[in-house]
Amino acid sequence: MVSIGVIGYGYWGPNLVRNFAQNREGQVVAVADFDEKRLELVRRLYPTVRATPSVDELLESDKIDALAIATPISTHHPLAKAALLRGKHVLIEKPMTATVQQSEELIALAAERRRVLMVDHTFVYSGAVRKIRELIQAGELGEIYYYDAVRINLGLFQRDLNVLWDLAPHDFSIMAYLIDKEPVSVSAVGSAPVQWDGWRHESIAYITVEYADGTLAHIHVNWLSPVKIRRILIGGSRKFVVYDHLDPDNQVKIFDKGVEAITDQERRRMLVQYRTGDMNAPKIDQTEALEVACMHFIDCIQTGSTPLTDGRAGLQVVQLLEAAQQSLQKRGAVAHSPV
Repeated sequence: MVSIGVIGYGYWGPNLVRNFAQNREGQVVAVADFDEKRLELVRRLYPTVRATPSVDELLESDKIDALAIATPISTHHPLAKAALLRGKHVLIEKPMTATVQQSEELIALAAERRRVLMVDHTFVYSGAVRKIRELIQAGELGEIYYYDAVRINLGLFQRDLNVLWDLAPHDFSIMAYLIDKEPVSVSAVGSAPVQWDGWRHESIAYITVEYADGTLAHIHVNWLSPVKIRRILIGGSRKFVVYDHLDPDNQVKIFDKGVEAITDQERRRMLVQYRTGDMNAPKIDQTEALEVACMHFIDCIQTGSTPLTDGRAGLQVVQLLEAAQQSLQKRGAVAHSPV
């Protein structure tokens, strides 16, 4: 039985506590948060769980094997570093850290202390994304041409980061999991139309990632949309996939459509022929993605396995974020990807 402490009981912490509490191989023994109202809620929902405002109490406890960190990004590095130094396994919320250097330090420290370091790239563990990877690996889509994503909604505005660092990590992690290619450049443009009391962060951004073979990925993130959209379109030489996270009945649709170039020998010119086939919506595992992620974290602790979204996967996302941020600050100038 793996004993787990959760730091942060705000937006995502309650989901972590709920999923770990339901796991037979793990038990939540303590939750830390500065907000007394949140701690009262923990005590009411989980009477056997220690609720405390002291993070140090969790860090120093010999009864806790692992810590899940669900706090603002600026605290990820110091909290994860302190946990690893005290010999605890760490599950850290996305993005992993605020800088590439911080991510690299945590990876080295986890290896040195022989502890599991996992990043909560939740969508990688969803049934829909796993199904799409299965299709790509089987060659169903053919050669991947592009990845096009829209992740927009009204709010939630973050105090210490812009929309790029808030929403794009989801697509960067999904993209890295699905597209086994080397990104070579990143460019981004954005705007900050909403400003108040010195707060000025981009709430709209468009990011383009180019791969070595010419494959393009384009991501639109926005806090100012009147509708919530979570949609990804992946185009291949054989088939196309549309992933709509908000469509519970048909999250993944496979379109047997495409274009083929043919030569008109008589006119000696190239023509384009359109191919239209069936649309298929495969059955998707509806197990909650976070439940799968929490189970995976516990299993890696028990078996010594490397997490699917380990520190290096987290680092890759931060590298893309840093490159996109640099481009954003230079009004779209291309930043060469360090990945």
